[in-house]
Amino acid sequence: MAFKPLEKHLAIESLAIRTFVPSPESPFKVGEKLSYQLRYGWIEAGKAELEIQSTNQAFEGSPILHMVGTGYSEGTFDWFYKVRDRYETYVDVAAHRPHKFIRKIHEGGFHMERELIFDQKEKLVRTDKKGEMKIPSDVQDMLSSFYYLRTLDMENASIGDVYVVNAFLDYELFPFKVKYLGTETVKVKKGKFLCYKFVPVVQKGRIFKDEEDLVVWVSKDKNKIPILAKADVLVGSIKMEIDTYEGLIGPISKI
Repeated sequence: MAFKPLEKHLAIESLAIRTFVPSPESPFKVGEKLSYQLRYGWIEAGKAELEIQSTNQAFEGSPILHMVGTGYSEGTFDWFYKVRDRYETYVDVAAHRPHKFIRKIHEGGFHMERELIFDQKEKLVRTDKKGEMKIPSDVQDMLSSFYYLRTLDMENASIGDVYVVNAFLDYELFPFKVKYLGTETVKVKKGKFLCYKFVPVVQKGRIFKDEEDLVVWVSKDKNKIPILAKADVLVGSIKMEIDTYEGLIGPISKI
């Protein structure tokens, strides 16, 4: 079974699309742990955590890493809208391609579970509800997209450049676009950090007012970890900032 890309995301010809070139050195390793504080307006709404674990698996001789992302509500927010989300992906080190993706979300009264098996040799994804679907060779899942974007080689990046990552979301191909806006120093509770500034071009209407209502600042160093993200949504604003980090491959760009 083939799938169709989301049509409303195909009009990207007017953007300065650049070829995605990964860095020669991986920006992450086994043992990396990142945690973030989430705020909705002035309310501390919850936390998100990301961790990289080792496995005893390999693909064509390349080790496969297990990335786990969790998100949960806390405090007052947890009382009226409980969130317990978990995302897992298995990615080979050499090509940064996913081989298995698991999604379990519990948000308020809504519950959903998904499991995808990516057959990188046959260029297929085996889904839990819609059978086999064809995929391009560069496809990513929801979580592996985050780690894949961190591999971007920033050596020759110019302000205004747009990079596209083909992400497989909800049984469809989503051409996720990210625009580079230069460097900037940001201040969070953890301190000041020199960062690359990006704008993920998001879908407007459902959550966001405009396509550029989400801004992400990523540490300007070998690690390239998100330090701060701000989003203006239809009702209020959301902020996510780094809380703790450990197991990085090198020094972080803290000023």
